[in-house]
Amino acid sequence: MLKELFIKSKKKYATIPVDREQQDVPAGIMIKCPNCKKIMYTKELVKNQKVCLHCEYHHPMSSFERIASLFDEGSFTEYDQEMISVNPLEFPDYLEKVEKDRKKANINEAVVTGVGTINGHTISAAIMDSNFRMGSMGSVVGEKITRAIERAAERNIPFIIFTASGGARMQEGVLSLMQMAKTSAALKMFSDKGGLIISIMTHPTTGGVSASFASLGDINLAEPGALIGFAGRRIIEQTIREELPEDFQTAEFLLKHGQLDAVVSRTELKETLTTILKIHTPGGEWQ
Repeated sequence: MLKELFIKSKKKYATIPVDREQQDVPAGIMIKCPNCKKIMYTKELVKNQKVCLHCEYHHPMSSFERIASLFDEGSFTEYDQEMISVNPLEFPDYLEKVEKDRKKANINEAVVTGVGTINGHTISAAIMDSNFRMGSMGSVVGEKITRAIERAAERNIPFIIFTASGGARMQEGVLSLMQMAKTSAALKMFSDKGGLIISIMTHPTTGGVSASFASLGDINLAEPGALIGFAGRRIIEQTIREELPEDFQTAEFLLKHGQLDAVVSRTELKETLTTILKIHTPGGEWQ
């Protein structure tokens, strides 16, 4: 009897079966915002044009997601879809990387061009896509943008470009750098004819793209928080030997210093563009 007092009785636990398949959330149903760290339904985020429901952080959008959110349904016609990059400098593994991005992003190059309507206003557009080679500008990108500008001139319609790029594509060397001059010259000729150019800078807009067509709009807009600049922050600090402001090269910083006309939320962009297009339509006025 005394022995039993010093022997600890073993606790018994009931085993409750758990169906793991019912407990796990299917992949893609929920998404975590990288800015505020809050979790939301992916469906709700997409419905809000990929703008965070809690902090208004602008998640990346593909070119066709932008087209779907901005253009009137069924109005967008894509041009020059068949144009693809070659390897003029015989850069190692370049074509293999391009093919990989082509399959991943489901587009042939880092920009989609075409003509469509925004609330009834016909425009020529170029929409860059950072999912393809980080939106880098090569010969095909420059050619497609130039053709989109020329198309706007031929049809006497405005030209709108969405920029999202890491800069010139290094695998094409000087050929990619020449696209800066090529697209800028096309915009100048279009502007001389009285054409309206609207540039919308998204995250990121850097390098040769920011130094050429991205900054040449009659009206320059940007999405909130977008990184916009030519050289990297570290390079600039090492060159000038000064510490830069925390918000340096953000859309808000550029607006404050007169390099942008407005910072516009993606959820308000269609309405803003409609107003601009209405004002610039012959006989049009703001209402």
